[in-house]
Amino acid sequence: MRLAALFLAGTALLPWSAAAQTAPAAATAKQVHAPADYARFAPKTAYDMLVQLPGFTIREASQERGLGQASENVLINGERIANKTGGAISELQRIAFDNVDRIEIVDASSLGIAGLAGQVANIILKSARKAGGQFEWRPDFRAHYSRPNLFRGSLSYSGKTGGIDYTLSLEDQAGRGAIGGPELFYGPDGKLIERREEVFHQESDTVTAKLRLAFDGPGTAKGNLTLGYSPYWNPVYDFEQRFRADGNNGTRLRLQKLDGWMYDINADYEFAFGPGRLKVIGLRHFDHEPLVSTQVDSFASGAPDQGTRFSRNSHVTETIARGEYRWKMGRNDLQVSLERAVNGLDQRGSLATLDPRGAFVPVPFPGGSGIVREVRYEGMTTLSRPLGSGFNLQFAAGGETSTLERVDGDLAPRRFFRPKGSLTLGWQPDKNWDLSLKLRRRVGQISFYDFLAQPNLKSERQNSGNPDLVPPQSWEVEMEVGRSLGAAGKTRLRSYYYAVEDIIDIVPIGADGEGVGNLPHATRFGMESTSTIQFAPLGLPGAKLDARLGFEIARVRDPLTGEMRPISGAQDRWAELNFRHDIPKSDFAWGASASLYHYAKYVYLTEVNQENEGPWFVNAFLEHKDVFGLTLRAQVGNIFSARHYFDRAVYAGRRNASPLVFRQRNDQLIGPIFTFTVRGSF
Repeated sequence: MRLAALFLAGTALLPWSAAAQTAPAAATAKQVHAPADYARFAPKTAYDMLVQLPGFTIREASQERGLGQASENVLINGERIANKTGGAISELQRIAFDNVDRIEIVDASSLGIAGLAGQVANIILKSARKAGGQFEWRPDFRAHYSRPNLFRGSLSYSGKTGGIDYTLSLEDQAGRGAIGGPELFYGPDGKLIERREEVFHQESDTVTAKLRLAFDGPGTAKGNLTLGYSPYWNPVYDFEQRFRADGNNGTRLRLQKLDGWMYDINADYEFAFGPGRLKVIGLRHFDHEPLVSTQVDSFASGAPDQGTRFSRNSHVTETIARGEYRWKMGRNDLQVSLERAVNGLDQRGSLATLDPRGAFVPVPFPGGSGIVREVRYEGMTTLSRPLGSGFNLQFAAGGETSTLERVDGDLAPRRFFRPKGSLTLGWQPDKNWDLSLKLRRRVGQISFYDFLAQPNLKSERQNSGNPDLVPPQSWEVEMEVGRSLGAAGKTRLRSYYYAVEDIIDIVPIGADGEGVGNLPHATRFGMESTSTIQFAPLGLPGAKLDARLGFEIARVRDPLTGEMRPISGAQDRWAELNFRHDIPKSDFAWGASASLYHYAKYVYLTEVNQENEGPWFVNAFLEHKDVFGLTLRAQVGNIFSARHYFDRAVYAGRRNASPLVFRQRNDQLIGPIFTFTVRGSF
């Protein structure tokens, strides 16, 4: 009954009169990129070709509620890859470049796929594909603090047997982070009260084994099954030597252990049904996440050690059943989708302090354990149609109902109904210009961890759980304009404005607590340009510059002062510049990149802090594209010594009515990073 009500709510809003036949419209222009045009980059996979498309920004699938509408602007054979294990981008990294027939860049509103806007890359694969595999090994080494990252890479093989296409893959998504140097603490009068020398390093490895099966038939039916299993490890080491003005020197050691595993099952099956096609999708995600974080302070005076241990044994689950029915009515593409999703978190948290004998003794930890669950139903109806003269329209309407509750608590379940939908217009007046405009009503995502207490040991800050948290909702307007520069390249400009209700930020909880919660209203305005400049017309063939520049102004009213301020932790400016020169008539390429990412302050009730690295990271590389059939690349990262910066002001109580206790300033070394890459096919 809920699904039927949502379906009727969506279909009642659709302009069914648009189904009437009208005069034929001009065909929407599309850009076609042939594999031969990208041979100079020596690509090994379909993804290698995709990342070289001029003026195209890859948008990975956002972690929306359930599967919902499409957000990834990449398709394979005109179809959305509807899963949460990497989507089309992940699949393309396992498809051999030789199996790509072409890439088409088309306007999203012409595709009949709900949720997309702007330009979309549609990768068309050859009908007869060769069996084969790809591999990549990409170790990196930091000059300071961190352990070598030796195992990052991937291996995959695709083939066909008994009418079933299969892909086997193994990947280690390994990462390393490390900083070191001084942390300076100043009193309210500006005098230095403490200096700490820190060494921090973090090693993460997520090994994913995946099997993907695809089959056709009977008839025009087709289906896919993807099975994935991922153990992961994420240890943290953080050691500080502490030198205080009062002579109470000592050390602090923080160790964190996270050894977990997760599995994913995704399946879909599509077949002809009545005048259209029905697609059913199932998804199951399970994540076992046991975390132990221990912090111990030792004193040169011989005083007993002080310490805290936070343990969290969590199980995160998501189960989705979705159906999509699509058919044509005249020149209209119509789709009805129904979805049921169940998300859950079961956390068993504990807190302990170190006693004088050196043993950790449990202490009360209210709000640290619990079960959070949300059951959600969504119904959407989407209409897509050409309007003539290069115009395309897409209109989607519907809504969701959800029940959100602390299963083991004494609060009554909360039930919500939220309307959702979008209106997208695309226009291509000629082959050199394209424009799109999108108006959307969206419901955002929340983290169930924020419903429960999550202390921050390093900052000595207690983040209370918030059982009243709700997902944010927003009215969003986005506009994109693209311009081809012919042989000189391509440029695009995207601008957006979001009016957000129930924005997620830091809020008061109880008489003196704080944690993640909702503030009534916020706004976000931003612009981003994406350009590719080809240097051949300037006399440097084989060279190009890819540039992405953007900024965002995000504003929310502070819950303590009532003044407008940035949304906590919002990225407010960014830049990526990538220069590459493939030397003509040779197998060599070289290049350099520069990147900047800047974030606004985190505004808590008892402190304000801001963390950034940079300001600019600059890298340089040299590549040989044929060493016994392999591509070899050497890169030196952070050659101009970008650093880690952290500024923090801590107050005795709530910052609007309490005195300052201290200020913290970190200016720490990151150092150069050396990366070697070996890539090939077999």
